[in-house]
Amino acid sequence: ACPRVRSTASNWSSAVLEYTAERNLTGGLRLPAHKERSTARPIAHGLIPRRVILSVRQHRGAPAVPVVAPGERVLGGQTVARAGNFPSAAVHAPTSGVVRDIEERPVPLGNGLYPAQCIVLEPDGKHEAQAANPLWPEHRGEKLRQLRDGGLTGLGGAVFPTADKLGLPFVCRALIINGAECEPYISCDDMLMREAPEEIVQGILLAADLLEAPKCIIAIERDKPRALEAIGDAAHAAGDKRLSLAELPTLYPAGGERQLIEVLTGEEVPSGKYPNDIGYICQNVGTVYALHRLVRAGEPLTSRIVTVTGLGVAEPQNVEAPIGTPVSELIEFCGGYTQRVARLIIGGNMMGFAVPNDDIPVTKATNCIVAAAPEELRTDRPEWPCIRCGDCSNACPPRLLPQELHRAALSGDYPVLDELGLDDCIECGCCDVACPSYIPLTERFRAAKRSLAQYRRQLALSEQSEQRFENRRIRLGNDAREGRQLQERLIDALKGEDNASTDAIDAAVKRARQRRRDRDTSDD
Repeated sequence: ACPRVRSTASNWSSAVLEYTAERNLTGGLRLPAHKERSTARPIAHGLIPRRVILSVRQHRGAPAVPVVAPGERVLGGQTVARAGNFPSAAVHAPTSGVVRDIEERPVPLGNGLYPAQCIVLEPDGKHEAQAANPLWPEHRGEKLRQLRDGGLTGLGGAVFPTADKLGLPFVCRALIINGAECEPYISCDDMLMREAPEEIVQGILLAADLLEAPKCIIAIERDKPRALEAIGDAAHAAGDKRLSLAELPTLYPAGGERQLIEVLTGEEVPSGKYPNDIGYICQNVGTVYALHRLVRAGEPLTSRIVTVTGLGVAEPQNVEAPIGTPVSELIEFCGGYTQRVARLIIGGNMMGFAVPNDDIPVTKATNCIVAAAPEELRTDRPEWPCIRCGDCSNACPPRLLPQELHRAALSGDYPVLDELGLDDCIECGCCDVACPSYIPLTERFRAAKRSLAQYRRQLALSEQSEQRFENRRIRLGNDAREGRQLQERLIDALKGEDNASTDAIDAAVKRARQRRRDRDTSDD
């Protein structure tokens, strides 16, 4: 199933997979990492926000449903919003306090800010938590329910509810743990692997047991030697034959889910399909760490590691931030802004997005905050016409044709966008960097995806209306036919009644004549 990865049960060092040829990766770019400043110090703990803003929509799928009311006091780890319809995950209070309001606020979702219902909590400073209940049931369904109620989601960016992902009906050929973290500036996974390798490995084994996975491949880029060593030692100490380590080339976006599967297995996830459709499932190292904390310590997902970096922040570092912490307080915890700050970016510089202010909360998807100085930003240059050089196609990891997609996007040719596979675009930004004409391709593709989705909805409504019209035409035709048949039956019935009446009259006349004859006879 995975011939390029060797087991590590007996000799971990001999099982480290060395990729010496970058031909195993399609497209991609070598980019400056910009991670040295944020990895110079250990993960910082102890952040206590003065206000907590808990969005009920921090994951893919249906939003959570609030179960608290304004004025209610809650404890740390208490559920404040239960999981909604599939897929969904619960939301928990990171500390004790009083619910001040439930209101709509802008929160980071996907690739921008969107309004979402938020539970505003005012911490009371007592840090009282509800009693932990470490539990790992025997039944698979109960385990998945525990993950769902524990609020676990993917922490690599996609934030798909973990219970719904691990609960998919498929035969798992391999569990792939994503520790590549290939995007510049982001270093939260690297630091977590350095400082909590044993917990990560134990979380991997818990996930493997749940999936009944015969193989567990831990993929880490080779520019993270300390993480490689720490995870390698922890896996060797665990002594589980399912564990393997893969050392990836330092190339962006080697950590993309589909790219990672292709590099490790040589198999390509088909267009329109998901990794589980070919027997693989990927989990971020932060996710399996949170799984370990939930199962072994009874702690729901109430915090995550966030990289705070850039030349615009005084003390770049990785911070264990309570979910719901305002970005302004997180920046303050890291020494505040410097005078060089020019823009605030949620996520890395490639797939992240700029926000207008820092009055937004940390969510389960917030892995990095870049307070960027002017020299860290892309220079604003005039856009030139496409020269059809093909550099964007060479850099595209999913093997798309960005120049053709761009033409179709500009003209609104939705069938062509569909045919060219716009949905397979992972919005990595490689085409933007490679383009010599400075065309903002990724942003155009994001807008085109929204337009294409609207076109599909309208097309579906049109087809639905057409089907309704056809059903109505058939129904009216059937009604007319039934009406004609009923009319014919009524006419036949009336004719029968007329015949019966004529016969009765004839019989009555005959009887009358007979009585007259009888009377005349009697008179004689």
